[in-house]
Amino acid sequence: MSDSKALDPVTFEVLKNSFITSVDQMAEQMLRTCYSFVIYNRDFSNALHDAEGNSVAQGNDDIAVHVGTLHFTCKDVIRVFKGDMMPGDVYAINDPYAGGTHFSDVRLVRPIFDEDVLIGFSQSNGHWSDLGGSVPGSFDVTAKDMFREAVRITPVRLFRAGDFCSDVANLIANNTRDPASIIGDIHSQAQATQVSEREILRLVRKYGREQVQQGMNEVQDYVERAVRQRIAALPDGTWESVDYIDRDPSGGEGMIPIHIKMTIKGDQIHYDFEGSHPTIGSMYNSAPGATFSAVVAGMKTFFPDLPLNSGFYRMISVEAPANSVVSAQWPVAVTGFLMPFEKIMNSVFEMWSEIIPERAIACAFNLEYLLAGGTDKRREEDSTFMFYEWLPGGWGGRRGKDGSDVTTACFGTGLMSQPNEGNERVNPTRTLEFQIKQDSAGPGKWRGGAGVQKTSLLLESEKSVMSYVCDRERAVVWGVDGGLPSMPHGLTIKRAGSDTSEWLGSVFSDFPMFSGDEFARPTAGGGGFGDPMERTTEAVLTDVVDEYVSIERAALDYGVVIKEIDADLCEYEVDEAATDKMRAHIRANRVAWARSDPEEIAEMYRKGEINSMDAVRRYAVILDWETGDPLPKTIAQFRESFERRSVAHWS
Repeated sequence: MSDSKALDPVTFEVLKNSFITSVDQMAEQMLRTCYSFVIYNRDFSNALHDAEGNSVAQGNDDIAVHVGTLHFTCKDVIRVFKGDMMPGDVYAINDPYAGGTHFSDVRLVRPIFDEDVLIGFSQSNGHWSDLGGSVPGSFDVTAKDMFREAVRITPVRLFRAGDFCSDVANLIANNTRDPASIIGDIHSQAQATQVSEREILRLVRKYGREQVQQGMNEVQDYVERAVRQRIAALPDGTWESVDYIDRDPSGGEGMIPIHIKMTIKGDQIHYDFEGSHPTIGSMYNSAPGATFSAVVAGMKTFFPDLPLNSGFYRMISVEAPANSVVSAQWPVAVTGFLMPFEKIMNSVFEMWSEIIPERAIACAFNLEYLLAGGTDKRREEDSTFMFYEWLPGGWGGRRGKDGSDVTTACFGTGLMSQPNEGNERVNPTRTLEFQIKQDSAGPGKWRGGAGVQKTSLLLESEKSVMSYVCDRERAVVWGVDGGLPSMPHGLTIKRAGSDTSEWLGSVFSDFPMFSGDEFARPTAGGGGFGDPMERTTEAVLTDVVDEYVSIERAALDYGVVIKEIDADLCEYEVDEAATDKMRAHIRANRVAWARSDPEEIAEMYRKGEINSMDAVRRYAVILDWETGDPLPKTIAQFRESFERRSVAHWS
């Protein structure tokens, strides 16, 4: 924290907000000039840094997944080019092992000079739809090291004193499946950094260099003071949480634990990941920078009124075991870092919900990526297509309020839900179904938000393959304070001319696709908050009328018996006597149900007597959803979570 406080309050506020505005202007520039459809849907973030690389400001809509990493990559650029920078330079980096996220997030960094004095940096980070590697989209879930993933860009100069280094840019672009878009996005991001540079130099002309530099220091000090004061007002103590990645695709059965212990002492917070699993044989590992960012993003959710910059990081320390799933080192595969990232965020949510109960929230759905690529045959000239899509889902129920329905993932609420029309224009696909997934919301006194169901058709194409990057097929989105889980993730495919669908699950890559194939997947809802038996019958009835909950699951999950009077007129009514009887029955038996013999539950599932929601919510059993076979180790882990988060809170 700097000692001097040279700025008067008015100048401080003007500069603080001007810094943020300069970053927001970068976003507007990217939206209007980017080439990639994925960047257009706001998978990007920007930042302003001081001369040491510390974050001064981020934009109002920048996504959380990047918030704690941009200062790391800026500092790595400084490490490589210190003493060899000049006005007009722009550098590129996408290195996860230097503090980045994954290879697809490519950052362009521009030094800002005033009369040859370095005063700061502007940085633009965009997700490029392909960076090479073994599969289209650069997401190979079977990759064990980075050599199957993508091109690793350690700090390199793309513009020298304003001149475009086309040889370097073409070297990068021609190692991808869509070179033209890559070159276009390079120029878009470079221009975005220039927008911020222009705004900062305008402030220098108005207030003077020293004032602007002092402002960069003071906005960080301001955030640091505010957070320290709030932390110091909380009780000292230690809190713990554990969440899981579904599996190690190269290992045996059993979920992969991520254990976090958070300690508050005075105005300091320490996060310890001791007990987390070693790195696994897939890309579902997180490098240290992304793990730090997940901690920051989860914690920042409980301080929504404060701006975010490096001042927020000064009281936070993170310790993770070397070579663990949350501290992967080169060359371990890390492109799927988002899977541990969102587990960390939700665990941080859970711990902070105990500390600040008025902001308590249950588990949110896990983002999924669907990537397909091949040759688009709809055009006269065959062209490569890159279909890269994510879907919204449900956030967890909150104390006193249901979870948010059909919302972008917690890793980045600035991310847009991709428009079907845009995807259909640039890819040989047609949307057959895209609607709220009934019964996807985790039941609770305050239910989770609802997820969605989407079905798409592959049109005229050749040599097409698909990858699915997802989780929570087994580590199902959980409820808290007695709330119930959501539903398993997973994708199904129906081949052209077939009447039956094949379950592919949540982890596969390089799966061959053909024209006429239909592929469908749901996203989970959020976990329930509080005992579902305490949800008012009026609220359950409203959910049935609005088609968030079916009549069948209203009875099974909430114990509310509803009669259909006229579905076309949305006329339903609660059978109060039957509801009282049903709720008494559920209360009397639900603990025993949750401890039933998994083999018996598996047999019921294979016979079609129950479905996956019944297995998860009533019996706390995780199966191989294709074969119906029980997964003993996974069941034991899931039941430990279910007992702690749900059963223990039932009166």
